[in-house]
Amino acid sequence: MNLSAGRGFRSCRVRPLPHINPMMDRTRGPSREEMQLMAESALAALPAQFRNALGEVILRVEDFATPAQLGSVDMDDRWQLTGLYEGEPLPDRSIWESGRMPPRIWLFHKPLIAEWHETGVRMDDLVRHVVVHEAGHHFGFSDDDMHWLEDSAD
Repeated sequence: MNLSAGRGFRSCRVRPLPHINPMMDRTRGPSREEMQLMAESALAALPAQFRNALGEVILRVEDFATPAQLGSVDMDDRWQLTGLYEGEPLPDRSIWESGRMPPRIWLFHKPLIAEWHETGVRMDDLVRHVVVHEAGHHFGFSDDDMHWLEDSAD
C-alpha cells in the first residue's frame, strides 16, 4: 500500500488492531502500513479537545526523512530523526492567512525500527510517544506540556 498520499485524521476510521502484536518479531518489526495504523490509534486515543483540533493534520509514515526535512531541524543523519511536525503551530496562526498546506506529522519507519531494536520499548508505545510529541508541536506545547498530553492519552 502506498502511504505517500497521507491521511487526514478526520477521514481515518479507527479500527481494532488484532493483527498487530506490539511485541512482534523483533527481526521484522511492523510494516509501514502497520505503523500507520498504530499512529492513527495513538491520535484516536488523545483527549477529545486535542483530537478535534488535529482534524486538519495529515499523518504520514515514510522510510526516512528527506534531506530538506533533516536540514530543517539541523540534522544530517537520517537514522536520528524518528518524527517531525511540519506546519504552523496553532498559536502562531492568523485568521488573515489562507492557502497554506495542511500541517503534517511524519513518522520515519526505519529509524523507529532501529530505536525499537536499541531500546526494547514496545513498538506501540514508541510510536505513541513520537505521535504525541509531534502533535504537541501543532499546539505550540513545551516539552513539559507534551509529557502531560502523553500521560493523558488512553
